[in-house]
Amino acid sequence: MKVLLVYPEFPDTYWSFRHALSFEKKRSAFPPLGLLTISSLLPDSWQRRLVDVNVEALKIADIKWADIVFLSAMLVQKDSLQEIVELCKALGKRVVVGGPYITTNTEALPLADHFVLGEAETILPELVSDLEQGTAKRFYKAAERPSLTISPIPDFKLAKLQHYSAMSIQYSRGCPFQCEFCDIIEIYGRVPRTKTDDQLLAELDALLKTGWQGVVFIVDDNFIGNKRNVKRMLPKLTEWQKLHKYPFTLITEASVNLAEDDELLEAMQQAGFRHVFLGIETPVEASLKEAQKPQNLRGSLLDSVRKIQGYGMEVMAGFIVGFDNDPEDIFERQIQFIQDSAIPLAMVGLLNALPETQLWRRLQREGRLLMESTGDNTNCSLNFVPKMDPTQLIEGYKTIMCSIYNSKEYYNRVLDCLKRLPQDKVATLRKNKLVSNVTAFARIIIKLGLQDRDRKNFWDYLYRVFLEHRNQFSQAIRLAAMGYHFRSLTDTYFKSKI
Repeated sequence: MKVLLVYPEFPDTYWSFRHALSFEKKRSAFPPLGLLTISSLLPDSWQRRLVDVNVEALKIADIKWADIVFLSAMLVQKDSLQEIVELCKALGKRVVVGGPYITTNTEALPLADHFVLGEAETILPELVSDLEQGTAKRFYKAAERPSLTISPIPDFKLAKLQHYSAMSIQYSRGCPFQCEFCDIIEIYGRVPRTKTDDQLLAELDALLKTGWQGVVFIVDDNFIGNKRNVKRMLPKLTEWQKLHKYPFTLITEASVNLAEDDELLEAMQQAGFRHVFLGIETPVEASLKEAQKPQNLRGSLLDSVRKIQGYGMEVMAGFIVGFDNDPEDIFERQIQFIQDSAIPLAMVGLLNALPETQLWRRLQREGRLLMESTGDNTNCSLNFVPKMDPTQLIEGYKTIMCSIYNSKEYYNRVLDCLKRLPQDKVATLRKNKLVSNVTAFARIIIKLGLQDRDRKNFWDYLYRVFLEHRNQFSQAIRLAAMGYHFRSLTDTYFKSKI
């Protein structure tokens, strides 16, 4: 059997990092981990190819080569997914679709032949057997969420790693919290399941064997959801990193209550975690209560961010406007919080009701749902009727983005962030690919220092970096490149001179 694994295209959003990736001549941030895992679940006798449409074009020849096409996608990829399914069916190919989007919306792709709903570890063997016997059903859904101890090492060698700026692995699925707008708990449940320590280290071994060194994103939606298992695993991860001279800089996502646990923070720092994404959402207490985020109400959010930064981890964060309880001054309060917290990469979006979430069901009961979400919460589309006047909400959102990604404000926020981060004790053991790559560094200097209309702000920033943060130069350059991406998209989306 010849199987073609295809990953649909992401639209150009704040999450794509396209303008920053261009400095390194990379085409996408991460490879499609789900499809790499699917590949490892397929029989050894099957031939497989991977086409990630985000890094290379899908060729007719690839489709004709295949006996069957497997696709996986998130909601934001749905338009590309639809196009690829239609093309494959027009060429007479059998199509299997899975992933988060289709799990919550099986009516979206009537042309697909087979649907894998939920997590694939226990479903795929049955599908493979039925395909080989010619008895495949239309729908396959697991009776329960599988143990991750049966999840295989992803087939990293299938991806063209040279096109990506970072690699990704997964340690856990699920989250113990119940945020109203979140679809993670609907898909993966509220009981976090983890891989074994040996599984995680085996995946790192496999990744290292590919020759990869640099950033590795542990893509768990809440890495600390199962604190007991994480604390048991981290010392082993630290020893692995030390043994191999810290080849990987680690990034992950976590809930804000990470700040409450010094032992956990220390262990993550020792293991090589240097970036963590937090779901802060809003500084407004009433809106946090509405969103069912009690974990964000236990103390000062600003203090929590500062605490995590003090352990050497740059904080990235998600913010949302559009809650029913948002006050009139929510936009000014979000801007002020982001500046005060020294979070350079602040992902601000309009509230969207994702399919089958608690928010979706509530708004449906209230008669306020308008349409399916696009999956892109930064494109100024609303799929429900907000309490605030929609025009005011959208214009206020634009004001936030134009303010926080104004180059002067952004550079000041980065400088404040660098002040809070202690010197990285193991940085000398790792190579920063952006600065060690002389060509990439030269592109940044040319684009931001010579061609950009805000080049004066860039040189002022660079001067202060040399004076105050010389030992963090590589991080400062990386953040300048990231800021350029956000500012470029803000210009494009909002036509604003910032």
